[in-house]
Amino acid sequence: MAATILVVDDDESLRQLLALHLTSAGYGVLLAEDAIAAGYLVLRQPPDLIISDVNMPHMDGFEFVAALTSDKTLPYIPVIFLTSMEEGDQRGKELGAVGYLTKPVRADRLLAMVAQHVPGGAHPIG
Repeated sequence: MAATILVVDDDESLRQLLALHLTSAGYGVLLAEDAIAAGYLVLRQPPDLIISDVNMPHMDGFEFVAALTSDKTLPYIPVIFLTSMEEGDQRGKELGAVGYLTKPVRADRLLAMVAQHVPGGAHPIG
Protein backbone atom coordinates (compact mmCIF):
# COMPACT_ATOMS: atom_id res chain seq x y z
CA MET A 1 0.00 0.00 0.00
CA ALA A 2 1.34 3.45 -0.93
CA ALA A 3 2.21 5.93 1.79
CA THR A 4 -0.13 8.87 2.32
CA ILE A 5 1.37 12.36 2.36
CA LEU A 6 -0.40 15.46 3.63
CA VAL A 7 0.59 18.68 1.84
CA VAL A 8 -0.26 21.86 3.75
CA ASP A 9 0.23 25.17 1.94
CA ASP A 10 -1.91 28.27 1.44
CA ASP A 11 -0.73 28.54 -2.20
CA GLU A 12 -3.14 26.43 -4.25
CA SER A 13 -0.90 26.22 -7.32
CA LEU A 14 2.00 24.94 -5.20
CA ARG A 15 -0.27 22.39 -3.48
CA GLN A 16 -1.40 21.11 -6.88
CA LEU A 17 2.17 20.97 -8.22
CA LEU A 18 3.41 18.99 -5.20
CA ALA A 19 0.39 16.67 -5.46
CA LEU A 20 1.20 16.05 -9.13
CA HIS A 21 4.83 15.12 -8.35
CA LEU A 22 3.86 12.91 -5.41
CA THR A 23 0.97 11.07 -7.09
CA SER A 24 3.13 10.51 -10.18
CA ALA A 25 5.66 8.84 -7.89
CA GLY A 26 2.96 6.52 -6.51
CA TYR A 27 2.08 8.22 -3.22
CA GLY A 28 -1.40 8.93 -1.90
CA VAL A 29 -1.86 12.66 -1.30
CA LEU A 30 -4.11 14.72 0.98
CA LEU A 31 -4.24 18.50 0.52
CA ALA A 32 -5.01 21.26 3.04
CA GLU A 33 -4.97 25.02 2.52
CA ASP A 34 -4.06 25.84 6.13
CA ALA A 35 -3.16 24.30 9.48
CA ILE A 36 -6.79 24.22 10.65
CA ALA A 37 -7.92 22.08 7.69
CA ALA A 38 -4.77 19.97 8.03
CA GLY A 39 -5.49 19.35 11.70
CA TYR A 40 -8.92 17.92 10.86
CA LEU A 41 -7.38 15.63 8.23
CA VAL A 42 -4.69 14.39 10.63
CA LEU A 43 -7.26 13.62 13.33
CA ARG A 44 -9.45 11.74 10.83
CA GLN A 45 -6.65 9.80 9.11
CA PRO A 46 -3.05 10.35 10.26
CA PRO A 47 -0.80 10.48 7.16
CA ASP A 48 2.59 8.78 6.87
CA LEU A 49 4.32 12.12 6.28
CA ILE A 50 3.43 15.83 6.38
CA ILE A 51 4.90 18.48 4.08
CA SER A 52 3.99 21.82 5.64
CA ASP A 53 4.58 25.38 4.57
CA VAL A 54 5.90 27.59 7.37
CA ASN A 55 4.22 30.92 6.49
CA MET A 56 0.44 30.43 6.52
CA PRO A 57 -2.51 32.45 7.83
CA HIS A 58 -4.15 31.62 11.20
CA MET A 59 -1.40 29.27 12.41
CA ASP A 60 2.08 28.88 10.94
CA GLY A 61 3.68 25.55 10.15
CA PHE A 62 5.80 25.55 13.29
CA GLU A 63 2.75 26.13 15.51
CA PHE A 64 0.85 23.43 13.60
CA VAL A 65 3.58 20.82 14.15
CA ALA A 66 4.00 21.83 17.81
CA ALA A 67 0.25 21.28 18.31
CA LEU A 68 0.41 17.87 16.62
CA THR A 69 3.38 16.67 18.63
CA SER A 70 1.74 17.77 21.88
CA ASP A 71 -1.24 15.48 21.14
CA LYS A 72 -0.08 12.15 22.56
CA THR A 73 -3.03 10.29 20.99
CA LEU A 74 -1.47 10.77 17.54
CA PRO A 75 1.29 8.54 16.19
CA TYR A 76 4.68 9.98 15.28
CA ILE A 77 4.41 11.63 11.86
CA PRO A 78 7.59 12.81 10.12
CA VAL A 79 7.43 16.42 8.91
CA ILE A 80 9.22 18.19 6.09
CA PHE A 81 8.98 21.98 6.26
CA LEU A 82 8.53 23.92 3.05
CA THR A 83 9.39 27.59 2.97
CA SER A 84 11.17 30.43 1.31
CA MET A 85 12.74 31.32 4.70
CA GLU A 86 16.23 29.98 5.25
CA GLU A 87 16.36 31.07 8.90
CA GLY A 88 13.50 28.77 9.90
CA ASP A 89 15.68 25.70 9.54
CA GLN A 90 16.85 25.67 13.18
CA ARG A 91 13.34 26.04 14.59
CA GLY A 92 12.16 23.20 12.35
CA LYS A 93 14.90 20.94 13.68
CA GLU A 94 13.91 21.81 17.25
CA LEU A 95 10.39 20.60 16.45
CA GLY A 96 11.77 17.32 15.13
CA ALA A 97 11.43 18.01 11.40
CA VAL A 98 13.07 15.35 9.26
CA GLY A 99 13.75 17.73 6.41
CA TYR A 100 13.55 21.20 5.01
CA LEU A 101 12.81 22.22 1.43
CA THR A 102 13.08 25.77 0.15
CA LYS A 103 10.88 27.25 -2.56
CA PRO A 104 10.96 26.86 -5.47
CA VAL A 105 10.90 23.11 -4.83
CA ARG A 106 12.75 20.84 -7.22
CA ALA A 107 10.86 17.60 -7.90
CA ASP A 108 13.98 15.44 -7.57
CA ARG A 109 14.84 16.86 -4.12
CA LEU A 110 11.22 16.55 -2.98
CA LEU A 111 10.89 12.92 -4.03
CA ALA A 112 14.32 11.93 -2.69
CA MET A 113 13.53 13.44 0.72
CA VAL A 114 10.07 11.86 0.87
CA ALA A 115 11.47 8.45 -0.12
CA GLN A 116 13.93 8.59 2.81
CA HIS A 117 11.11 8.85 5.34
CA VAL A 118 8.11 6.88 4.09
CA PRO A 119 7.44 3.48 2.54
CA GLY A 120 5.54 3.11 -0.73
CA GLY A 121 5.67 5.14 -3.88
CA ALA A 122 8.09 4.62 -6.71
CA HIS A 123 11.79 5.32 -6.73
CA PRO A 124 12.70 9.00 -6.93
CA ILE A 125 13.19 10.54 -10.35
CA GLY A 126 16.76 11.35 -11.17
